[in-house]
Amino acid sequence: MRTIGVIPSRWGSTRFPGKSLAPICGRPLVAWVAEAVRRARGLDEVIVATDDDRIAAAARACGVAVAMTPSDLPSGTDRVAAAANPGDDDIVINIQGDEPLIDPALIEALAVRLRNDGTYQMATAACPIATREDLESRSVVKVVCDADGGALYFSRLPIPCRRDGEPDLTQGLYWRHVGIYAYRGAFLRRLVQEPPCALEKCESLEQLRAMHIGGRIAVLQTAHAGCGVDTPEDVARVEAEMRRRNFR
Repeated sequence: MRTIGVIPSRWGSTRFPGKSLAPICGRPLVAWVAEAVRRARGLDEVIVATDDDRIAAAARACGVAVAMTPSDLPSGTDRVAAAANPGDDDIVINIQGDEPLIDPALIEALAVRLRNDGTYQMATAACPIATREDLESRSVVKVVCDADGGALYFSRLPIPCRRDGEPDLTQGLYWRHVGIYAYRGAFLRRLVQEPPCALEKCESLEQLRAMHIGGRIAVLQTAHAGCGVDTPEDVARVEAEMRRRNFR
């Protein structure tokens, strides 16, 4: 059994083309992400999966393996599967390539959960929703879980729905999905071979395909949603947070 961390980093981001090479506090974004992932204990390999030679060169410069993947793959999950080429019992962690402040401890926890609990095919994370704005935003994905922390459903709408009165954010009912995934190798290979289901296409949420085909997803609780770079305007915000945390 191997545990493989994969960072999908394609050039053609819709909102920020080439963002993997955007300078963040003087270094390419992909270098910060790779460095954080390498600090996670228990990973046998860290791979940057990309379709661009410039991103590949930046990844190799910071000592990370590179897998060149086709530019026409339909999703980051397909890119991760192609790069990892996992065996059935391998654990593959899909780490977003725009999260320079990803917590290595969260990566470790996801891998441990799958190693120690054979009832789940995937694992992901969620943090509390603290504001009404986030609860109502369709760009913030919500998740509800069962008593054991297994996902029941993901949605862009506020779930659970409070039938009477206003939502109460103090009761621990509302959780924001954090976009990091761990997969068992056999399930990841099956997932990318399945066509999108109606729920996935309706909500534009790929994890609903995993649930549709019977996959169980463990949801780990974390304190923070992360600090990603989605647009050029996010660079200054992320740099300020990195300076606040004394990143060098």
